[in-house]
Formats: sequence, C-alpha cells, structure tokens
Amino acid sequence: MKILVTGGAGFIGSNFIRYMLKKHPDYSILNLDALTYAGNLENLHSVAEREGSGPQARYQFVKGDIRDVQQVDGIVANGIEAIINFSAESHVDRSIDNAGIFVETNVLGTQVLLDSALRHRVQRYIQISTDEVYGSLGPTGKFTETTPIAPNSPYSASKAGADLLVRSYYETFKLPALITRCSNNYGPYQFPEKLIPLFITNALTDQQLPLYGDGLNVRDWIHVEDHCAAIDCVLQRGTPGEVYNIGGNCEKTNREITRVILQELGKPEALIRFVKDRPGHDRRYAIDCTKIMQELGWSQSYDFQTGMQETINWYIHNREWWTRVKSGEYLDFYQRWYGHR
Repeated sequence: MKILVTGGAGFIGSNFIRYMLKKHPDYSILNLDALTYAGNLENLHSVAEREGSGPQARYQFVKGDIRDVQQVDGIVANGIEAIINFSAESHVDRSIDNAGIFVETNVLGTQVLLDSALRHRVQRYIQISTDEVYGSLGPTGKFTETTPIAPNSPYSASKAGADLLVRSYYETFKLPALITRCSNNYGPYQFPEKLIPLFITNALTDQQLPLYGDGLNVRDWIHVEDHCAAIDCVLQRGTPGEVYNIGGNCEKTNREITRVILQELGKPEALIRFVKDRPGHDRRYAIDCTKIMQELGWSQSYDFQTGMQETINWYIHNREWWTRVKSGEYLDFYQRWYGHR
C-alpha cells in the first residue's frame, strides 16, 4: 500500500511512520509536512537513513502545505491509496493567541485533502482528530462516539469543523473516510510545549513547572505507540463513515502527572509554580474506547507506569534533541504565555 501521511514530521505522525514501516515491510509512505514550528525532520532522521532516498524508497519526504491544491493533487494523483491526515495546528494556547491559522490549516487544509482524495479515488481517508471536540466532562462518565461535539477552544472548534467536513464527504460523495478521536498522547519526540515533555525538560534543568489553575484538570493518557497501533487497525479494518474513539483508560490529574515526573527525576515539588488558568480550560476528558476494542480487536499494550518511565528516560538520553527544539520561536511563545502568569 502507498500511503500519504500529512504532518508526518510532528510528534504522532513521526511515531506512526516508524511504526508502520516496521510493521508492514511492503508499505511505502510519503510524508508531506510544512515544517512549521512543531515539525522536525530530526524525528525521522534514522528512518531516512535506513530507507534511503529516491523514487523507489519506502519512505519519502516532501516539504509542502496541505492548503496547496496543486501540490496535494500532484502527490495524490501519483498512486496514493490511503491518506492519513495528522496535519494540524494543535496547541490550545496558540489557538487562543491566534485562531486564524488553525482555521486555515485544520479546516481548509482538510477540504483540500478531501477533494483530492475524491478526485483520485483514494481507497481510505483517515482524519486524525481529538477528544477535545467533545468539550468538557463532569466528574463522571466518558465520551463515546455518539457524544455530541461541543468544542470550547478555537483549536478544538477547528478540529470539529474538519470532522464535520469529513463526515459530509462520506455522506454526500461516499468517500471511504473515517475519523479517529484520541485522548492525550505522551511518548518520545513530543514537542516540549505540551505538559509532559515541558515538565520533564524543565525539571531536568531545574526550571519551574507552570501548572494551570489548581492542577486538578483530568486527562485520559495513552502512549503514542498504542495510538499508532489503533490507527493501523482503523486503516485495515475500520468501516467507512464511522468514528472510532481511542483512549488509554488512564485518567490522571495534571497535578498527579507533575508529581510522577518530579518523583522519577528526584526533583523537589518546590519547582511547581501554579499559574493563572487559561481561558476555556476543559475540566475533564475521558474516552470510552469499547467500540474499537470490540469491533477491530485493538487493545493497549503500555501501562502508564512503564510508559512514563520509558518516556522520561528518552528525554534524559536525548537532551540534544530537546535543547535544540527549545529555542527561538518556542522560547518567545513560552515567555509570552507563562512569563506574566
């Protein structure tokens, strides 16, 4: 199978490419990424070295933007059988700072991909979405695939808009499109503006850990490789037109996550700094992933303790990677958001 992965230089996309090339020796992947601030080709350096280059290589990279109709169409016309769309502006804080780019990339970019998939009769289109489109949960219950969407941030609203477009292309044109909605991911190569890599790298350098509000917001955590395995299941066996929730059955407060990191690194809780909560901060997410487990046979392989230990060790042993990442634009953004809180 020849797959177009968009946004493959990012955290989840790069992990997915490594996972698929390892599991499916007969697959080839073209990675289309605009290399914005969170896209990093170092994430796939070992893959590029191993797979070689040229038109016959199993892995190829093309720098480009999913909003570019001509470029996308030229790629898809060249025998692409499946599109998996990871491309997205994805950080809630950045969407509050500037919502426009989120609408352009997450909604208009998705439309460009859908139109091209339709023109060239792509066999599978998978939209990688998020549990954040469902909004915020109370103290009990979990999101199911039939939970009404109720996004509370510009980021999640843009992802919800993209999901609705995908649904419409299935209903109107019968495009074989599917949607996955996953809970919070963690693991190697995650850009250090997200909670876990930010707090690990700050703790390693004895910097403060800026914890929003009271730190009791709850998220359902899943290791990125379990997420990749779930997407593969959807690619192989999912039913077109369906939504599949992917979760880790692992609810933790942000304060619990923070303490796990500090304990693993032997750092004091005095590094925690409670900061003013962000606008529209959802209180709790939790995913019911019964559907994908029962219908497609997927299950998690990582328990949280093992996954976190491996993740922390990865950041310990890859200091050069995150030191380079935490510079330039990232530091400007970090200061703008946390410096005055």
